[in-house]
This record gives sequence, C-alpha cells and structure tokens, in this order.
Amino acid sequence: MTNINTQIKSLFSEQVSTWELARNNFAGLKTVQTKVFSFEDFEVKVQFNPARIVSSGAKVDAKTIAERKCFLCAANRPAEQQAVEFGDYEILVNPFPIFPEHFTIPRKEHVEQQILPYFDDMLTLARAMDDYLVFYNGPKCGASAPDHMHFQAGTKDFLPLINDYKLLKSTHADLLVTSERTQLYQMKNYLRTVYCIESTTIEDARDSFEKLYSYFEIEDGVEPMMNIVCTYENSKWFTFVLPRKAFRPWQYTAEADEQLLVSPATVELCGVFITPIQSHFEQITHEDIKSIMEQVSL
Repeated sequence: MTNINTQIKSLFSEQVSTWELARNNFAGLKTVQTKVFSFEDFEVKVQFNPARIVSSGAKVDAKTIAERKCFLCAANRPAEQQAVEFGDYEILVNPFPIFPEHFTIPRKEHVEQQILPYFDDMLTLARAMDDYLVFYNGPKCGASAPDHMHFQAGTKDFLPLINDYKLLKSTHADLLVTSERTQLYQMKNYLRTVYCIESTTIEDARDSFEKLYSYFEIEDGVEPMMNIVCTYENSKWFTFVLPRKAFRPWQYTAEADEQLLVSPATVELCGVFITPIQSHFEQITHEDIKSIMEQVSL
C-alpha cells in the first residue's frame, strides 16, 4: 500500500495544478504579509491573508447552518475537488489555505462536530500523516462547518506552539501526571492555557484526554470549548489541548477603528493570527494580541 503521506502529497500537487481556486490561493500564500510580536520567550505571528475572509467571516449560527448546503458533504463539493480516502474519512486539499500544504479531513457521514467519539481517529490520522500536524476546531471554537465532523492537517513546522513546546518545556511546562506510557504537562506563562499529553499508545492518550475533558464544563453546546493539535514523532503522540471560554473577542464586532476581524481557532491559539483585512493587519498591536488571547483562552 502506498504511504498516505505520499498519496496526499500527490493529491496536493495535482489539485494546485488543475484546480484554479486552489492554485490561486496557494500561490497567494507566497506573497502574504507577516509581522512578528515578541513576548519575551516566544513569538506570535500575524498574517494578512485576504482569502481567509471566507472562514474568518463565516456565519456559524444555527439558522445559517440550517439554510446552507454542507460544503463538506461529497455531493456538495466543487467538481474539481478530489479526495484521498482514509477509513471513514476523506482527505481534501483546503482551497482557502493558511499552511503551505493545508488539508480538510471530513468524515464520510454527515455527523456533528465533536471530539470525544472520534479522538482515536485523530491520533490514527496523526500517526499515518506523520509528515503533518492534525488539528481540531470545536463546534464553537473556529469550525466553519460545525454540522459536519472534520479534522484539518497542515505543514508540521508552521505553528509556533509545536517548536515552542520543545524549546520551552524545561522552563515553561509543569508535569501534572506521569505513568510509564503517558505524561500530562501544562504550559505556563504562555498567554493561553495549553496542556500536552505525551503518549506511546492511543489507549493511554485517550484515557488522559477523557480525564482532562471531564475536568472542563459544558456550558452551551455539545462539548467543552477547546482546540486540539496532534503530532506523531519518534513513536510518540504529542496532543496539545487548548481549552477556551469564548468564541470570538469583543474586537470582532467592534465599530470602526476598534474592529479587528480575528476569529480565533487552533491556528491563532497556536501562535499565528490571521487577519483577512489589510487595515486590521496594519493596526493590530501587541496589546490586542494579549487581550484577544485572554478573552478566548480558559
């Protein structure tokens, strides 16, 4: 059987060659403007990416969801969009990318976005797609299709959190729980709350995740608010859980010069703020980033 990394790299090459929307938006990534804000031991990047207005500006209220066709269901996708099958999932090139290689991974059946029944699937994907990171946006945490269960995947070294954890673990992470095959860490002094489950088995990772999951409250939805990133390296899973308390900051709906159209999802909480409007990219400040993180992170 062909390695899944090879299959999806081939899919990516084919899609950016033949699908105009994907080709134009991935080409556009090469000219996006970026600026960097330093927070002593780590950095947060801000990117001006106009193509992401589709996601950042997405309406995800129940009425809007009910009235539109699900764009992740096979019957409603663009004719040009091809897929690589992976068990109960299909791997698609995301035509509105943030990462140099960006994929959406919907379940074949139309079921609502929730992590607990599908956590093992995320780890299975991360192990198979070990050239990439796999991530999950909760239904009220940045998912633009909260009605259809899906993961996303992207270039492994793109999110600052992944490298920050390796560099800062000795000084910025507390070991909360340890066993022979699993450790649970919590990062500190990092603008937002981050837990990391390190595990050598899916079963132990799931056990740790379920305990962590039960620690958080479900207020108004199907699950506690959270974003998750998973990577697989050297026979070990690294699962980052970022609990939340809010969907969007007050700046998102502010008037005139105070508005910043930043809709935080996994990418933002992992250190890359996406601004789809040029003036917002230009005006965002160090204090804005701190404020937005404080508002949305638990």
